[in-house]
Amino acid sequence: MLNSVLICGAGPAGLALANDLALAGIDVVLIEKSEERSLAEPVFDGREIALTHKSTAILRRLGAWERLAADAVHPLTRAKVYNGHSPLALAFTPDANKGGQLGSMVSNCDIRRALFDCAAARSNIKLMAGVSVDHVISTPTEGRITLGNGQTLSGPLVVAADSRFSTLRSQLGIAARMHRLRKSMLVGRVRLDKDHCGIATEWFDHGQTLALLPLAPGVASAVVTLPDGQAAALADMDRRALGTELTRRFHRRFGAMEMLTPLHRYPLTTSYAGRFAVARAALVGDAAVGMHPVTAHGFNLGLSGTARLAGLLRRAGDLGEASLLKRYEIGHRVATWPLYAATNAIVGLYTDERMTGRIARHMGIRAAHVTPARRMISRLLMQAA
Repeated sequence: MLNSVLICGAGPAGLALANDLALAGIDVVLIEKSEERSLAEPVFDGREIALTHKSTAILRRLGAWERLAADAVHPLTRAKVYNGHSPLALAFTPDANKGGQLGSMVSNCDIRRALFDCAAARSNIKLMAGVSVDHVISTPTEGRITLGNGQTLSGPLVVAADSRFSTLRSQLGIAARMHRLRKSMLVGRVRLDKDHCGIATEWFDHGQTLALLPLAPGVASAVVTLPDGQAAALADMDRRALGTELTRRFHRRFGAMEMLTPLHRYPLTTSYAGRFAVARAALVGDAAVGMHPVTAHGFNLGLSGTARLAGLLRRAGDLGEASLLKRYEIGHRVATWPLYAATNAIVGLYTDERMTGRIARHMGIRAAHVTPARRMISRLLMQAA
C-alpha cells in the first residue's frame, strides 16, 4: 500500500476521487467507517442534487452517469427566485447551447450508489469498510493513518473526505471557518396539484426560506429552512398534517401538497478550510468547503475539486509532491471562494428581517433584471467551478 493514495471517507467526494484516480491507473485505498452494505445500497435521505452540465460530464467520464436509471434523472429547465410576497421574480434560463436545461435533478442516494458501483468494479480500488480512521500524520515523505482496529497504513498522499466537521482536518493542523446558523433545512418529496414544469423555485419569505425542486411530473422536493426549534416541531408532524402545513407555507402556489416521504432534517453549518493541503495530505468535498445549500452547488463544487486534484495527480511522478498540492490548493480556492462568499452574502441579505433588509432585497431583484447584472449573477449561481 506504500504507493496507494489513502482516501478517508466514501461519500460522494471520496468515491468520485477514487474512481478518477483508478481510471488513471493509480492505486487507491478507500477507508469508510460505514459498513459496505450501506455504501452499496444507500437509503433515500431526502436530498436532491441539482447537477450542473459540468458535473454531469464528470460523472459520465467516471462511468457513473450510465449507471443511473432513466427515471432517476429529472430535467431542470429554469429557476426563479422570489422575495417575500412580491410577484417580481429573478429568473434564470439556460444558454441556447445547453439543450434547454440548466441542469439535472438526481437524488443523492442514486448518485452515491452509481459511484459505488463504479468503484466496486475497479480492481485498483481497495475498499476498507466498517473501520474508522483514528489518527492521521503527515510528514514530508509520507502520509500515515491509524485505523480503529490498530492497523497503520502509509502512502504518498492522504486525502480527507470526511465531511465539513472533519476530524482529520483538525489532526492535520488545519483550521476552518465554521458558521453554525442555528437553522435547519427540512427536505422531502411531495405530490402537487399543479405541475412544476421543470422549474426550480425559491422564496425568501419572512421568517423562512422555501424551495421547490422539480422531479417527475407532479412530484417535487419541498425544502423548508427554519430556526432549529421550529424545524424540529415541523419534522415531528404526521404526513397528513405536514401536507396541509406545507400547502399553507407555500401559499397554495402549486395547489394542495401531499407528502410522499418523511421530512429529513439537516442542521445548517457552513465551513471553509484555512488550507486545502499540507505535506502529503489534501482536503476534498465538504472537508474543504461546506456550502450553504441555497445555491445548490455544494456537490458540484466538491465534484469539480476532486476532478481538479485527480487531473494533477494523473500527470505526477510523486503523488504527494508539495508543488502539486499547492497548485491544487490555489486552483480550488480561486474556484470556490467567490461562490462561497457570494452565497453567504445572499443568505445574509435575504434572511435579514429588518425593513432596510427588505428594501435592499427588493431593489436587488429589480437591479438584477438589468442585462449585465443578470449575466453576472447567472454566471455565478448557475455554474459550479
